[in-house]
Amino acid sequence: MLYYHNTTSVKAKQIFGLNPNVFFLGLVSFLTDVSSEMIFTLLPLFLLNVLGVATTVIGLIEGVADATASLFRILSGWLSDRLGKRKGLTILGYGLSTAVKPLMYIASTWGMVLGVRFCDRMGKGVRTAPRDALVADSVTSGQRGKAFGLHSAMDTFGAMVGIISAAVVVFLWQGGRSLELSRAIYQQLVLIGIIPAVIALFIFFFIKEPERSPAPQSSIPIGRMRKLTFGLDKRFWIFLGIIFLFTLGNSSDAFLILRAQNLGNPVLTILLMLVLFNFVYASLSTPAGILSDKLGRRRIILLGWLIYTLVYLGFAMASVSWQVWLLFGFYGVYYGLAEGVARAFVADLVPEEKRGTAYGLFHGIVGVTLLPASLIAGYLWQVVNPAAPFFFGAIMAFLAMIGFLVLVKE
Repeated sequence: MLYYHNTTSVKAKQIFGLNPNVFFLGLVSFLTDVSSEMIFTLLPLFLLNVLGVATTVIGLIEGVADATASLFRILSGWLSDRLGKRKGLTILGYGLSTAVKPLMYIASTWGMVLGVRFCDRMGKGVRTAPRDALVADSVTSGQRGKAFGLHSAMDTFGAMVGIISAAVVVFLWQGGRSLELSRAIYQQLVLIGIIPAVIALFIFFFIKEPERSPAPQSSIPIGRMRKLTFGLDKRFWIFLGIIFLFTLGNSSDAFLILRAQNLGNPVLTILLMLVLFNFVYASLSTPAGILSDKLGRRRIILLGWLIYTLVYLGFAMASVSWQVWLLFGFYGVYYGLAEGVARAFVADLVPEEKRGTAYGLFHGIVGVTLLPASLIAGYLWQVVNPAAPFFFGAIMAFLAMIGFLVLVKE
C-alpha cells in the first residue's frame, strides 16, 4: 500500500492520541453543525410547506448553492498550498457562513433562500479543503483514518445535537402530529441556531498552524493549470472520476426528507429519524477510520457504497413508516463507513504539499456534480414519481462500485 508520509513532527500534547488540532477542529465542526442542522435541516419543508416551492426548484436551490461554492473549494485548497497556511482560510469560511445565517429569519422568497444558501455554501467551500488539509498535516500517515474518523464523529454528533434541539423546539411549539412546518417555528430555529455558530469561531484560538516541509520545486516549466495539478497521482484522477459517477446519483439529502414526508411522517418524526441517522453515523465514523488504517481504505469505502445502493433501493420501494426508520439507520451506516475514510484516502493518494489542492478538487467535484444530480432528482420526482430519484441513485452507486473495484488499487 503506497502512502505519502507526513514529514511534520507531531510534538504537541495529544488529545485522544492525536494532535490537539484534530480535536479542536472537530469541536468547531460540532458547534457549526449544531447551528446548521437547526437552521437548514428543515429547509426543504420550509420551501415546500411555507413558500410553496416545487421540488424542481428545491433541487435547483440545493444544487446551485453546492455547485457554485465548489469553485471556492478548489481555489481555497490551491491557495492554502500556495500560501503554506491553512488556518486563515478555514476561519474565513466559517465566519462567512455564520454571518449570513441570521438572514434566514426574514427569508420570504425562494430567491432570497437561494442567496443565503449560496453564501453559506460558499463559506463551506472556502473552509473545507484547507480544514481537511490542516487535519492531515497535523497527524502521521498511520493516524489519518483515526483523525478523519474522529473529526467526522464530532461533526456528526453536532448534527445530532442540532436535530434533537430542533425536535424539542418543534414539539414545544407545534406538537408531534403536524405534517407541515410553520414559519413561526422555523424562525425560532434560526434564532436559536445562530448561537453555537458564533461560539465556534472562538475555538480557533486553540488551533495552531503545524509546521510543514517545504514543497519540492519542479525544474520542469509548466503552465498554470498544469502547475495546479502537477504531481497528483493517476489513481487520484481515476478516483475523482468515480466520485463524479457516484455523486451524479447522490442528490441532496433534502430528497430523503421530502420522501419521508411523502410517506406520511410528521415533521417531529422526520427529525427523530434524522437523529437516528446521525447517531449511527457518528458512532461508526471513528471505528471505521481506525479499521481503514489496518485493513485499507478501499474495502471500507466499497462496503459503504454497497450499503448506500441497498438503502436507496429501499427508499424507492418503501411504503410504511417503520421502513423509513430502518433506512435512515442504515444510511447512517453508509456515511459512517465511507465519508471520513474517503477523505483519508485522498491524503493517501497525494503528496503533502498538494493536499490542499487535492481536497479542493475532491470536494469541488462532489459539489459541482450535486447541481445536475439534484436537478435530475427533482425532475424525476415531479415528472415520473417520488421513487424514481432513488432507483436512479442506486444504479449510479452500483456502477461507481464496479469502477472503483476494477480501476483503483491501493
